[in-house]
Amino acid sequence: MTNETEDRDIPPPSIYGFACSVIFLLAAKPTLADCKDDWICVDAVTRGDQVELVARNLREFPITYTLKVQTRYMQVDGPKSVTRTLTPKRSERVMMLSPVDEQRTGHYDFSYKWTVGDQNAMHDDEYVYALPYASGKAYRVLQGYGSRFSHKGLEEFAVDFDMPAGTEVHAARGGVVARLEESNAEGCWDDGCSKLANFIVVLHDDSTTGEYYHLMQNGSLVDVGDTIRQGQEIGRSGNTGSTTTPHLHFAVYRAAENGTTQSIRVRFRDVDGIIERPRRGAQYQAL
Repeated sequence: MTNETEDRDIPPPSIYGFACSVIFLLAAKPTLADCKDDWICVDAVTRGDQVELVARNLREFPITYTLKVQTRYMQVDGPKSVTRTLTPKRSERVMMLSPVDEQRTGHYDFSYKWTVGDQNAMHDDEYVYALPYASGKAYRVLQGYGSRFSHKGLEEFAVDFDMPAGTEVHAARGGVVARLEESNAEGCWDDGCSKLANFIVVLHDDSTTGEYYHLMQNGSLVDVGDTIRQGQEIGRSGNTGSTTTPHLHFAVYRAAENGTTQSIRVRFRDVDGIIERPRRGAQYQAL
């Protein structure tokens, strides 16, 4: 997600003087609406000599956002960095800014990042996921849990499956399609390549997300808002984004701060039973 910063000046209270009645009429009206990707807006609402920052969720899915503010000659009624989950189509006050010196002009700027899902999502660790490909098929694991190449930290519990471009991708768990991208055609390993990935993000009923990455261009077979079932064919694998070879990156995530997501350890089922920890180099045949 992009990180945009807005800078505004708030005159000291003594400047208002004759304009008090005008300010009263303008109170509670947004002086700034900063929106990202048709998902979330942060409004700066003038209330007398104060500024209220209000977050608005524009979509039908929960989002988790982190809002940070920097001030000069202004005080905040709480922490200057806040991470919260905002339910669908809801708005909330995040913080109030107030001048601290009538003789000095107050300044503030803010930035925020967001992601789909709930930071407090309670994953059912007993749930068994399907392998994300067609029944009867088997694909080699390129990277399993904790792979030293790139499955560390937030990505610790992701799995990369060695799939030729165009391979059928199936839903590991049912849910609602919250986001997708399928316009990209390029894969690379340079800085900035990650933004070239095609993907499908499925919101599960516990507000975790199942995410399928590196899909081929125009490789989505579903649309945002579609309800899908476990095992349903949803797309085609590819080689887009940060990648060195065609493969499918799959993981289940919980929303975290600063627009990030933390992968969650999950279990899969194949023809031989339950897979507790997908192993690098192993092949697992889907039911």
